[in-house]
Amino acid sequence: MGEKSKHQFNRYLELDYADFLSIFDKFAEGVVIVNKSGVIVYYNHTMAKIDDLDPAEVFNKRVTEVYDIIDDTSMVMQCLKKQQPLINRPFFYRTRMGKVANTIHNTFPLFRGQRLVGAICFVRDYKLVEETIASIALPRKKRRSDNNARFTFIDIIGENADFRHCVNTAMMASHSPSPVMLCGETGTGKELFAQSIHNYSDRRRRRYIPLNCTAIPENLLEGILFGTTKGAFTGSLDKPGLFERANGGTLFLDEVNSMPCGLQAKILRALQERKVRRVGSLEEIDVDVKIISSVSQDPHRAIAEQSLRSDLFYRLGVVFIRIPPLRERRDDIPTLVEYFLNKLGPALGKQVAGVADEVMAQFLAYPWPGNARELEHVLEGAINMAWDRETITLDHLRTHFFYGDGAERRPAALTSGVGGNFAQTPANAHPQPLRYPLPRYAGPPDSTINGQTLVEAQQMREQQAIQQALARHRGNVTRGAQSLGISRQLLNYKIRKYGFDRKQFQRQTHSS
Repeated sequence: MGEKSKHQFNRYLELDYADFLSIFDKFAEGVVIVNKSGVIVYYNHTMAKIDDLDPAEVFNKRVTEVYDIIDDTSMVMQCLKKQQPLINRPFFYRTRMGKVANTIHNTFPLFRGQRLVGAICFVRDYKLVEETIASIALPRKKRRSDNNARFTFIDIIGENADFRHCVNTAMMASHSPSPVMLCGETGTGKELFAQSIHNYSDRRRRRYIPLNCTAIPENLLEGILFGTTKGAFTGSLDKPGLFERANGGTLFLDEVNSMPCGLQAKILRALQERKVRRVGSLEEIDVDVKIISSVSQDPHRAIAEQSLRSDLFYRLGVVFIRIPPLRERRDDIPTLVEYFLNKLGPALGKQVAGVADEVMAQFLAYPWPGNARELEHVLEGAINMAWDRETITLDHLRTHFFYGDGAERRPAALTSGVGGNFAQTPANAHPQPLRYPLPRYAGPPDSTINGQTLVEAQQMREQQAIQQALARHRGNVTRGAQSLGISRQLLNYKIRKYGFDRKQFQRQTHSS
């Protein structure tokens, strides 16, 4: 807006900067305004909801005092330094109170004339966007879009710091034409990441084509990838391959290390030359394809075993993302349990009340060789065994965590798990629980202590311990969880269970 336009704007509308603050108060996006030193001078209600903070606690504080960031990683401070807008930047951050947020930032410098006076930042939270979409009472069609990819980054559930770093890396890689390699065990969500990268990229209106390289016979794989020419072999037709069909879009090569090394060399050439040649043809066809690949083992180990060419790995792994297994992000298990219960319950026509504490403890101790996919299937089986509005207990998990006819029918991954020597189990033994560390059983309901059942007494002690930890650490969940010796997600789960308000402990500390 030019100076003349600004003058007319102020003259005809008779507005000043303060009048806009009442509008920002009602914004569905978080809004933060800072001065040129990075001190917060405005902070709206939506931003307080995203950060789970009281606006009075952040006002007149520098952004690095409120958030667990430094000047080099702060969007606001970088905007002030460069004096340039930062548009649609994915940003994962943690407040000093321990709240984690996964957001998109749009940050703009503010000038008075030619002089920089501050910056304004608009923040969109993925979780709030998902809740808003879910609340719209409209008939919903199938989510699968015309591009053959139905998942987006909103569908990726988890707040573990290492896991969110993977998500942020994937978001940034979405806007680049460079190949991306995903490394993760089965069930960690490689396909989920691949589809999300495509749907977040500029190619989202074009096709996404996945190929499981282990599912196609070796003698057919080359024709499927590069296409065939009529007469090249008996019964062959003029048919485009997946590279041609994915032109302008994305090709996902799942388990690329299972592909024959000779075919890997041809893929390498297609990537370098950006051309393909159909089987039986001399004509080269130009293609523009973003390649996402995946491996389920360490690629360096695959190279040593000669199942993956080193030159192809260097070409495909320009952006390398290792997705951590569920056992390395156990703090996400309560969140995933809640998500899967809300997802599976309506589909199965039931609404379970949740999971019992001993079930959650079992989940947190179990190594999950099948990762999040295994957790989803376990919960699906438990929901089928439970009555409507019933709480899932260990009895509903017998088909997964118990066995009764010898080790030969137990999943192989469990033989090397935590605890227990299953090889010595007699074939006619009665079902025994897997020996993962569990909290001591609270006792039958009719056992009383001073007029309380043992369960009630245990819950009271647990509530007191949580209240003391939160009061001691001014409502900081991360530090409170560390002092209690549990994960941050498990503490959040118990805070919701007992109906505690974390802000109450902050106010108590200030008033004292």
